[in-house]
Amino acid sequence: MISPVEIHVVPGLPEIRPGDDLAAMIGDCLEKAGLGLRDGDVLTSAHKVVSKAEGQIVRLADVEPSAEALAYAERLAKDARKVEVVLRESVRVVKAFRHPGQNEGTMICEHRLGLISANAAVDESNTGEDGTVILLPRDPDASAERIQQALEQRFGVSIGVMLTDTFGRPWRLGQVNIAIGLAGVPSVKSEKGKTDAYGRRLMVTEPAFADEIAAASGLVVRKAGNTPVTLFRGLEWEKTQSRAAEMLRPAGEDMFR
Repeated sequence: MISPVEIHVVPGLPEIRPGDDLAAMIGDCLEKAGLGLRDGDVLTSAHKVVSKAEGQIVRLADVEPSAEALAYAERLAKDARKVEVVLRESVRVVKAFRHPGQNEGTMICEHRLGLISANAAVDESNTGEDGTVILLPRDPDASAERIQQALEQRFGVSIGVMLTDTFGRPWRLGQVNIAIGLAGVPSVKSEKGKTDAYGRRLMVTEPAFADEIAAASGLVVRKAGNTPVTLFRGLEWEKTQSRAAEMLRPAGEDMFR
């Protein structure tokens, strides 16, 4: 028998500001909602509330664009200050393009954390203040672990915590949430050596467990709903020392570089 999995939005989280104790605020919301925490629960959080608490917000008025940023901005019809922030967050620009009819072009960049994403995940939505952009946390795994440890101590349980962000996908329309920070949650679940429903031996099957949870969180989280934290209950998993970087394909195995 496969046990049912519950997905709960954690309601009531207020606007987050730099320096806020996010773990304590999440704990308060869990208690007020009557959810609490149990052994084996997994919490996911949109990274933006973590980034806000950690002060990962940039005022564009304080940014001086470089010559490279100005060149990209002219070519792509983008704000040169935002382009400069994107370049600072990136180790390389994979591709920059502007399709006919687009108001603004896109920069596909390799972020300093190794993630490949549009505009190095630099975002203007839900920043809380006009004229600002929000960055990824400096160390999303460490951020997730701090929240995990604080909540485990408060509730006396063993849980997992994940940070997520919304990414586009090559060859597919639309965006999905992916895991960018892990604490305790396995990045993947290897099923190599097991058998399928017909007894055939599995040779390469390796579900992206963390990304599956992250994507599922997008079913209940809404950008306009101010509900960035979700609680998963009933998942089958074993706690492990994991890092989000484990899900990045090594350059030597990348057929498209």
